[in-house]
Amino acid sequence: MNRIDRLFGILTLLQSKKYITAEKIAERFDMSIRTVYRDIKALGEQGIPVSFEQHKGYYLVQGYFLPPVSFNMDEANAMLLVESLVNGFADNSIRNHYSSALTKVKAVLKTSQKEKLETLNQHIKLQIPERLNFNFGYLSLIQHAIGEKNLIELGYKNNKEEVSKREVEPIGLIFYAFSWHLIAWCHYRNEYRDFNLTRITCLKNLGIPFRKTQHMPLSDYMHLLPVNY
Repeated sequence: MNRIDRLFGILTLLQSKKYITAEKIAERFDMSIRTVYRDIKALGEQGIPVSFEQHKGYYLVQGYFLPPVSFNMDEANAMLLVESLVNGFADNSIRNHYSSALTKVKAVLKTSQKEKLETLNQHIKLQIPERLNFNFGYLSLIQHAIGEKNLIELGYKNNKEEVSKREVEPIGLIFYAFSWHLIAWCHYRNEYRDFNLTRITCLKNLGIPFRKTQHMPLSDYMHLLPVNY
């Protein structure tokens, strides 16, 4: 990768995160920390407002935005392939959002690129098992609640087909055993619980902040799952 492409890549990376450390930038672009410092300085010399906060990392000063991003064919092809995976492994909410995002990507492509992408689309197929036909639409709502740290109210059906009402504090989503699972602190059980999304009958973001102040990392909960990663 030449330096111009690398500088643009660093700028795009800065836009995608609130903070990013020099170590993470070095790892992403396979370069030394010293080179990161030089590149950050070069961005600043070009008038791009990159700032630094101790113990957090570099960030773009609020209010700075890049002009619309252009995509090359390899990037567009990758997004097209991912669309097949999204259709197979996500639910209705994520399928709709991804389709909308991909439409925006296609809108900035050249006519010749659009034609190539449409041709390629006819040559990509994904055969999905029936068990992965997720007809619910909860993933997007759960993602928002996790990000905002909001309580969720849900109806949950157990193995005996009995439905109970729960208020939970979502800490993450995990895909395992061919299904999506919501990991959350359940105020009804007063412990962390694993909710299979196929057993959720209704779900609502209450817009109320978490009552529990500290939660275990999702990675720690994963070690408790009855599966071998």
